[in-house]
Amino acid sequence: MAARPVSRILERLVRSSARGCSSGAPVTQPYPGEPLQPATEELSRRRQFLREHVVPFSAFLTDSFGRQHNYLRISLTEKCNLRCQYCMPEEGVPLTPKADLLTTEEILTLARLFVKEGVDKIRLTGGEPLIRPDVVDIVAQLHRLEGLQTIGITTNGINLVRLLPPLQKAGLTAINISLDTLVPAKFEFIVRRKGFHKVMEGIHKAIELGYNPVKVNCVVMRGLNEDELLDFVTLTQGLPLDVRFIEYMPFDGNKWNFKKMVSYKEMLDTIRQQWPELEKLPEEESSTAKAFKVPSFLGRISFITSMSEHFCGTCNRLRITADGNLKVCLFGNSEVSLRDHLRAGASEEELLRIIGAAVGRKKPRHAELFLLLQDSPPASLSIFSWDPLHVQGLRPRMSFFNQMATFWNSVPQTPPLVPQWMGSGSPQRHYSSHVDSDANSKCLSPGSRVPAAHSGPWPTSNQLTHVDSEGQAAMVDVGGKPDTERVAVASAVVLLGPVAFKLVQQNQLKKGDALAVAQLAGIQAAKLTSQLIPLCHHVALNHVQVQLELDSTRHAAVIQASCRARGPTGVEMEALTSAAVAALTLYDMCKAVSRDIVVGEIKLISKTGGQQGDFHRA
Repeated sequence: MAARPVSRILERLVRSSARGCSSGAPVTQPYPGEPLQPATEELSRRRQFLREHVVPFSAFLTDSFGRQHNYLRISLTEKCNLRCQYCMPEEGVPLTPKADLLTTEEILTLARLFVKEGVDKIRLTGGEPLIRPDVVDIVAQLHRLEGLQTIGITTNGINLVRLLPPLQKAGLTAINISLDTLVPAKFEFIVRRKGFHKVMEGIHKAIELGYNPVKVNCVVMRGLNEDELLDFVTLTQGLPLDVRFIEYMPFDGNKWNFKKMVSYKEMLDTIRQQWPELEKLPEEESSTAKAFKVPSFLGRISFITSMSEHFCGTCNRLRITADGNLKVCLFGNSEVSLRDHLRAGASEEELLRIIGAAVGRKKPRHAELFLLLQDSPPASLSIFSWDPLHVQGLRPRMSFFNQMATFWNSVPQTPPLVPQWMGSGSPQRHYSSHVDSDANSKCLSPGSRVPAAHSGPWPTSNQLTHVDSEGQAAMVDVGGKPDTERVAVASAVVLLGPVAFKLVQQNQLKKGDALAVAQLAGIQAAKLTSQLIPLCHHVALNHVQVQLELDSTRHAAVIQASCRARGPTGVEMEALTSAAVAALTLYDMCKAVSRDIVVGEIKLISKTGGQQGDFHRA
C-alpha cells in the first residue's frame, strides 16, 4: 500500500478511536492549522522573569566535565498496568516494599532542592506514573516551584483520557506517550493487555488540549514493527506529533540480540526512499533526538540513537528512582540513597554535598549495560567493574522494572558505549548472567575501584596441601575448618581472529549464539567442578556469574567468571573451571570457521575469605 493514502486511513483510525472521555462527552479533533491552546499567562511571565534574572548555574549540579544538569527525572512508582514483552515478564516482577518508596512529601522536598539549584525541567516517569493516585496533586505542587519551566510526563497512555485534563490544569506542560504499533492485534501481543484504542484516545486528547508536539515513543524491533515505519511517519502528515523512533536496546531480561536492533541509519534510509525530501531539523545542544520533517507535514519524526550514536558529551539529566536513589547516569548501576539521608534528618546543605559529590563522580560517558566497563587498557582485567561479588557496596537494581523505568518508560538518554581502546565500528555484543538478589545493597561511587593487591597473610609453608606425608595425592580434610563467605573471580581470553570474531559479533554462526552458549557452559562447569577436578571438594555454590565481552582491537572474547559460596573451602577452582570451560565452548562453537583460535590468559583475578587471606591480582 502506498504511504500517502495510508494517511487517510490513519487519520480515520485516530478519529474513530475517540470514543469519548470519562464524562461521556465526545472527543473532537482540531483541524490542521486550527490554533492550539496557548500557554498560560503565568507560565509566560515566569519564563520572562527567568530570562531577565539569569544567575550562575549550581556547582552542585555541574560535573567535572562542565555538564550542567538542569533536567531531573523522577520515578513515581515501580508499578505498571501493562506487561510489554521487551520490558518485563507476563507475571510481573517483585516490587519494592511501600515503606521503602518515596512519599509525596519526600518527592516534593527533593524536587524543591533540585529546582532551587537550577533544575528547570522535571519529567515524571514510572513504572506507569498515571497509576499513582496523587499524580495530579504532585504536578500541581511542582507547578508552584519558582524557576521550574517544564513539567513533563512519560506514560503508556492507558489512563490518559481521564487524567490529562486535570493534569493540564495542574500545570503539566509536556507529554510523551509510548506506542509501538498501529495495529490493534499487534499492540495486544506486544503489551499482553488490551488498550490500543485507549492509547489512541489519549494521543487524540493531548492534541485536542493543545499539546504541541505530542511526543510518541516507538521502540523499533526487527521482525515485529519495523514494517510500520512509513505508517508512523504518515501519521505526522496531519497531526502535530513528534514520533520518536527508539533503537531497541539490551537489558538483563529482554533476551536481546543484535539481530533485533534496527539502526537509526537503516530506519532513515527506509523513510527517505518514500520521502526523499525529508529534511534535518536543528537540535538543541543537550537534545537526545535527531529530528527530521517532511516539509509538507504538520508533525515531525525523531530518532533516539541509543545504540548506534551516543550523546553522552552533552548529557544534562539526573534521575531519582521510586525508592529515592539518585542516578547520575541513567545506564549506571551505582546509586546514592537520598531517601535514607532524608529520613535520617540530613539538612539541605548536607543533601547538597551528597548530590554534588555524586554528580562530581559522573564519568565522561556511561557504563555499558551489562559490564559497565571502565576506561582501562585490555591488559588490565579490572575492566569488569560491575561485579556484585567482587566490588563490595555496588548496588545493582534487582527489579526488572526498575531497570526498565530507566531504559524504556523514561526513554534512554545515554548510549551503551564501549571504551575507546576497544575501537569503533560495529556494535559490540555483551552477555552477562543475572545478578544475584543477595548482592550487597550499600552504595559505592562510580569512581571507586577495588585495590589490585593481596591482603592478609600469605601461606608460610612450602608444602603442597594435596599431598600427604608419603607423597601421595590426597584430598584435604576441611571438616574442622569454619564456614566463611568465599568469593573468587577468574578470567580467560579467546583470540578468535577477524573472521570468527565478526560472525560472533553479529551472531551469525551456523551453530547458534556462541556467547550465550559459552555463558551457560561456564555456569554449568562451575557447578560440576568437583566432578572434573579429582581432588576438589564439592561446594554448594550460592551464586555464579559469567560475563563475555568482545574486544575488537584484538578480535578476542574476554571472559570473567565469579563464584560465591559459604563453606570451609574456597571457590577459586570453580571460578577458573568456569572461565576455562566457557572459553573452550567458544572455541568449539567457532572451530568450523577457523582453527587458528588461541585460548589463553586463564588466571585468578581475586579471591576473598579463608585463612590464607584475600588476594587481588595487581
